[in-house]
Amino acid sequence: MVRTRRPADTSSIDALLEAAGPLDAIVCCAASGATTPLSAPSDDEFWTGLDGKLIGQVNLVRRSLTHVRDGGSLTLTSGRFTEPVPGSSLGHLVNAGLDAFVHAAAAEMPRGVRLNAVSPGWVRETLTTLGMDPAPGTPVADLARVYVNAVEGGANGSTFTAPTTPSQQPSR
Repeated sequence: MVRTRRPADTSSIDALLEAAGPLDAIVCCAASGATTPLSAPSDDEFWTGLDGKLIGQVNLVRRSLTHVRDGGSLTLTSGRFTEPVPGSSLGHLVNAGLDAFVHAAAAEMPRGVRLNAVSPGWVRETLTTLGMDPAPGTPVADLARVYVNAVEGGANGSTFTAPTTPSQQPSR
């Protein structure tokens, strides 16, 4: 039996953009993904992971082009870590795809609209909430400045990373 996938529903993106009117900038931090062993997710769960963070943000860019003012900015969130950890293969696929999309699609942006991504890495406050060592995380205030630079700077097609701390994996 061959199953046909239905692409992600874009009606919520369209409704949000219509309600917002013309925009100077859009920043998307809405998508995330859990770590899961490569063999664990079903095909549907795998595609849900791709749809939620990768295709969802690509759809946001495609659908927002007529809603962002000339010279405006679109900033997506990727999130690769320096070293892969067990269960991170789907996340690496999605985030590498986002970074590649941003790099290539930037050349197609109309009217001087810029497209960038931020790869935040571990966020200190998230690590604390998860009961993990917050030391390797970036404080959210520092990360906010990275997003502001992506929006207000002149870069196009770039992926910005948060200031790094010594390379280590967070521990529980």
